[in-house]
Amino acid sequence: VIKTTMLTKFESKSARVKGLAFHPVRPWICASLHNGVIQLWDYRVGTVIDRFEEHDGPVRGVDFHLHEPLIVTGGDDYKIKVWDYKLRRCLFTLLGHLDYIRTVQFHPNATQFPWILSASDDQTLRLWDFQKRSCLSVLTGHNHYVMCASFHPSEDLIVSASLDQTVRVWDTAGLRKKQLGGPGLDEGYPGMMDVNGNRGGTSAAAATALNVQAELFGTNDVVVKYVLEGHDRGVNWAAFHPTLPLLASAADDRQVKLWRMSETKAWEVDTLRGHANNVSCCLFHPKQELVVSNSEDRSIRVWDVSKRVGVQTFRREG
Repeated sequence: VIKTTMLTKFESKSARVKGLAFHPVRPWICASLHNGVIQLWDYRVGTVIDRFEEHDGPVRGVDFHLHEPLIVTGGDDYKIKVWDYKLRRCLFTLLGHLDYIRTVQFHPNATQFPWILSASDDQTLRLWDFQKRSCLSVLTGHNHYVMCASFHPSEDLIVSASLDQTVRVWDTAGLRKKQLGGPGLDEGYPGMMDVNGNRGGTSAAAATALNVQAELFGTNDVVVKYVLEGHDRGVNWAAFHPTLPLLASAADDRQVKLWRMSETKAWEVDTLRGHANNVSCCLFHPKQELVVSNSEDRSIRVWDVSKRVGVQTFRREG
């Protein structure tokens, strides 16, 4: 039997909270708000310890870097901003998306791969190098808003969810090999350097053409591995299991679905039913075989993955 209680409740008069991220070590939570403000909270004492204001309009995506004092945010102003919370300022802005940005995430191994992943209403995902401050790849294929995107914790995979009713899994092995200069490095790609710092052997005109091609059609460094179809409304969220080859997705059809992946294919395993309205988000518990989901029915539900049943429901009082 799971016994759970609300640990802390901290409230301040603010605009709606659109994004949340836990600090990997410190007792901090970062909240991005509908009014464009980013608040840094200490959740042990329930106080705002800092705030960052530079976005114009709602900020939906936020994430902490695992090791460095960095926060990344993505907003309705089409901008991705990287902040240093020690210096207490925005370091730089990444431009390229053509519509609202829904989620942003640092690569789980950001020391080796200084990547940021973003999902946008412009129907694309983008991968960015935050050290070079440039776009690495544009992932096209969804034909409606991309509501979320996240890296696999340990494999060369990305998952995305879209209002086009699909979940897509993308393979980033090609990009990783290119970045590390390993086998499969495209010698002629513009802007890529080899281990000696020499640029790829292309003329300026060819390089420009390739850049335009990458911008319009995406590059082939990241390829779609699976397209998961099964929801009959838009999908709001998808998440990888931390260790098993499983996925969970949450959609406007009021369902949470579980999917299994093999090397060659992915398939639907089960549907968790119980929410009475659109399901906004879902995630796997890091250690127990549980899925947590939240919905516009104002409830948070906890599901047992092995038994595939709901085990607990939380509703906000009042």
